Amino acid sequence: MELLRFATAGSVDDGKSTLIGRLLYDSKQVFEDQLEAVERSSVARGDEYVNLALLTDGLRAEREQGITIDVAYRYFATPRRKFIIADTPGHTQHTRNMVTGCSNADLVVLLVDARLGPTEQTRRHATVASLLGIRHLVLCVNKMDLVDYDKRRFEQIECEFDDFATRLEVHDLTCVPISALRGDNVVDRSSEMKWYEGPSLLHHLEEVHISSDRNLIDFRFPVQRVVRPISASELHDFRGYAGQVASGVLAVGDEVAVLPSGFRSRVEAIDTPDGPVEEAFASQSVLIRLADALDISRGDMLVRPHNQPSVGQDLSAMVCWMSENPLRPGARLSLKHTTRWSRVIVGDLNYRLDVNTLHRDAGADELKLNDLGRVSLRSQLPLFYDAYRLNRSTGSFVLVDEGTNATVGAGLLLHPGAVSSAFS
Repeated sequence: MELLRFATAGSVDDGKSTLIGRLLYDSKQVFEDQLEAVERSSVARGDEYVNLALLTDGLRAEREQGITIDVAYRYFATPRRKFIIADTPGHTQHTRNMVTGCSNADLVVLLVDARLGPTEQTRRHATVASLLGIRHLVLCVNKMDLVDYDKRRFEQIECEFDDFATRLEVHDLTCVPISALRGDNVVDRSSEMKWYEGPSLLHHLEEVHISSDRNLIDFRFPVQRVVRPISASELHDFRGYAGQVASGVLAVGDEVAVLPSGFRSRVEAIDTPDGPVEEAFASQSVLIRLADALDISRGDMLVRPHNQPSVGQDLSAMVCWMSENPLRPGARLSLKHTTRWSRVIVGDLNYRLDVNTLHRDAGADELKLNDLGRVSLRSQLPLFYDAYRLNRSTGSFVLVDEGTNATVGAGLLLHPGAVSSAFS
């Protein structure tokens, strides 16, 4: 079955954890002992109902405060599709956690309280989702039971958010009125909102088309490991290159080029844990054998001879800063891009992006915790990359503090000479 990764986002108390709990409960994905534990916790908290949010709020601090702090992952499946859910925090100070949770998502479920409408954090999360290249956005207007399932209120919120979304790069926007607490329009259609003619949330998640979102044109294969035989007396001439296909499709017999050397060869065989295959495509982990013995090591990349990525050391990127110590020009960091590591120096800070208004603060001289901004980087080694909008795998990287080995930033690479837009 096809896998859909989606993340929940929105402001504090909009009901993200409750929605996931309702999805799991109504789709029969909760075990009896889990439900009993949640019932006991609900009674201990003094709740007058079974608090399904406790199915995802696993940290003690989260249960005590009634908020989500860390990203919680949950897995479930229906007869039509498998799902991985990332429940992300709503607090502004946890924006970095939201970026982490959405980094691999195909779709974002953005919740809005029907009483309050879109808030600053709603716009922040929508902007981050758009910046991360997530093509599908579902706006769930939650707590409709608290506004008497008012159609006019739903349409007002839908129209207000639509106006803001026109400034973002949102390819597919769907709006659903729900009550996560009562289960209206979550798994089954609600009898309280007969005026709503669209699908329930789960039905939409099962049917949304994501296959065409993957880049199946530009073949990129970062080499993770060179596989040699354990015993020299057996298969002494065996040499395979293991890794995950970042994008594109490769078949046995295809010609490939190796970066950075530029040497060429042909694919002799493609192996997987389940045996040999004739072709491999994006997100598959495979072992590739070539017809020629070439000097290839971890960090190199296999591509098609006439379809190659950009190669360079001078990089322009949008960076989400994740450290309490600010990022300033001149900083020296380590950069991990696909399977390649390099040291980098931060050049110019072009601007800091206000994710609520999309205003560019060109006078900013640093990026603080949870800030987003465009920066210039100088890499010690050349990187083989594509613009993030074209390839999320080869267009992203993380920044690491060499002293503490802590991840301090996440970046989205921009194409050299790209025309400036809202996010570049």
